[in-house]
Amino acid sequence: MKTSENTLRVHSIESFGTHDGPGIRMVVFLQGCKLKCLYCHNPDTIDTHGGKEYAIENLVERAVKMKSYFGKEGGVTVSGGEPLLQSKELVHFFKRLKEEGIHTNIDTNGRLLNHYAEELLDDYADLIMLDIKHMREDGYQMITGQKNKETTFNLAKYREASGKPMWLRYVLIPEITNKPELLHEMGSYFKDYKTIEKIELQPYHKLGIHKWDALGWDYKLKDARENTPEEINQAVHILKQYFKEVKTN
Repeated sequence: MKTSENTLRVHSIESFGTHDGPGIRMVVFLQGCKLKCLYCHNPDTIDTHGGKEYAIENLVERAVKMKSYFGKEGGVTVSGGEPLLQSKELVHFFKRLKEEGIHTNIDTNGRLLNHYAEELLDDYADLIMLDIKHMREDGYQMITGQKNKETTFNLAKYREASGKPMWLRYVLIPEITNKPELLHEMGSYFKDYKTIEKIELQPYHKLGIHKWDALGWDYKLKDARENTPEEINQAVHILKQYFKEVKTN
């Protein structure tokens, strides 16, 4: 997948992101993911051989030019795809960003925790946003097509032990993930975590279906419906019992 530790394989870049971490952010969507989530709205980021090679130094220069827009809260977020597949290269990227005084954030599904990922979490990632796909193994496999084997939760535990900030993200799919018992289960599991600043809820939508069609892939959630306002409010009410802040995107 990679040719040099001085480059990253990138799908796209958003210059003024406001939904991928605090403040205004430069969001670098990396190419490649080992999951194939049923609701993925960026399925074109899954192929590990796609995307384009970007020199890390060029990305740093681009971020530095945006520092005045970042203000006190903003910075750079790497999303995907799954960023931690390029952990070794991200260590170099984030190290340079920190040298330039730029806030760093990783949006990850948490399935990879190797030496380089640990170095990122310990030394260079000011924030991580951890995507919780499902609290139970059968549900996780149904959504992602892969086994979890506690990997997401192991990364959460590792981050908690570091004492550094973490946000959770969770997609609400009626009758699949938006069930009161699952929300209580998630809240109970994470209620004693000190590093979780907030949980962000993403109500289910079908905005990415056209991308699945373009790839010739079958979108298996065509019959899934969107949440009613009452269902979203109920989810927020439940999770507020466990988390400091609950945000709906």
